Amino acid sequence: MPGAVGAGGDGSAPYFFLSYAHTPKNHPEDKDPNIWVERFHRDLCAHVLQLTSLPAGAQAGYMYRQTVTGAGCQDQLSQALAYCSVFVPLYSPKYFLSEQCGREWFVFSQRQNRRQQHGGSSGGRGIVPALWVPVAAKQLPQAAEQLDFDHAAFGDDYADEGFYGLIKLRYLRDQYERSVYLLAKRIVSVAEQERIAEGDPRQDYGSVPSAFGPPGPARELEVSVLACSRSDRPEGRAPDCYGSRPRDWNPYHPASSRPLADHAVDLIRNLDYRVSVGDFETEAERLLAPGPPQAPGLLLLDRWALDAPFRRELLRRLCAEDRPWISVIIPWNRDDPDSAHREAELSAVTEESLAPRPQEAGGHRSAIDRLPTLEAFSRELPAAVKAADKHYVAHARTYPPQGPRNPIPRVLPSGVGFGAGVPASTAREADRGQADHGQGA
Repeated sequence: MPGAVGAGGDGSAPYFFLSYAHTPKNHPEDKDPNIWVERFHRDLCAHVLQLTSLPAGAQAGYMYRQTVTGAGCQDQLSQALAYCSVFVPLYSPKYFLSEQCGREWFVFSQRQNRRQQHGGSSGGRGIVPALWVPVAAKQLPQAAEQLDFDHAAFGDDYADEGFYGLIKLRYLRDQYERSVYLLAKRIVSVAEQERIAEGDPRQDYGSVPSAFGPPGPARELEVSVLACSRSDRPEGRAPDCYGSRPRDWNPYHPASSRPLADHAVDLIRNLDYRVSVGDFETEAERLLAPGPPQAPGLLLLDRWALDAPFRRELLRRLCAEDRPWISVIIPWNRDDPDSAHREAELSAVTEESLAPRPQEAGGHRSAIDRLPTLEAFSRELPAAVKAADKHYVAHARTYPPQGPRNPIPRVLPSGVGFGAGVPASTAREADRGQADHGQGA
């Protein structure tokens, strides 16, 4: 059986990472409210050690104890997220409101996305969720919604109560032991089947976004691709980066095995957006129509597509008017021999087409030579999405709530609202009218 990834698989990296929402003390003299999570973590580690060939003293699981601070603790956190084999989010209503937990999920999801981009299995396979307290489906963000996981497989009592209920209720103690054991088996099974790409332990953890987004339903975002297809690429351009449709464009071939739009969708969903993908040429009239925006957008621009005058005109139309809610990202593969050969020409045409858009007020626009690798593209994407969403909120049409159909004037104290000489019975009748109106609403 395998050990943890990273560090040579010698067990120095944690087998799994337990992500949980830390509960602070109400009073310094209170007992630690996280003591039951720590008990659960110890029990889970004990089972994983028995089910694997991890050497004595190996770190079966990592749990970030937020009561401990300092640069060394943050380094340990980054190392654990970069090299753990399995990510175990401990669901609770607090969990999906935690910025800390959202960042942990996002960092691990980046590792999964890199594996998928290089030909691995679909995203989410390295994440094994656990219920601390059951969470309503409507409270789950996109990142959790898309996981295919049946909690009832660990027992009906577990699905109803979560590990917190099982560990606290004496009559469910046997169910607790069984569910922890089954979770450990699932973690080991996933670690054996999925080899998640290693992360970067030097990543600035504080700068990454949360995978959960703000509370409420996931927001919409449109990804558009302005690129060539294999049949209409310019003369002298190799077909390797293209497919039958513009959205099949894969500028980082051969390092990447998937269309760039698919990779972008995975990343954006991990920022808690519902994403649609379209062809910019096909959708141009709708996207460039006057008026407020329908959704924030992201344009993935293939510089080779600008060899065609009609595409240059579409890009100029985008930039000619104030549409900052559409961020523009321009990938550039430094290992692409065709692009290197025509670098100066491609850059000049792109700059000319984008010239009407101011760098700041006009919305996010990546530098032409700033994204030479897929990793650089992945780092740039969250900032582009954030900028598009910010400008969308500023420019979208608002719909204020409607007031009551027949508002009744508020009754002020006697002698103020009705004036001198109005009988008190009239005021009481008005009071009853207001009460009746409120009950019928």
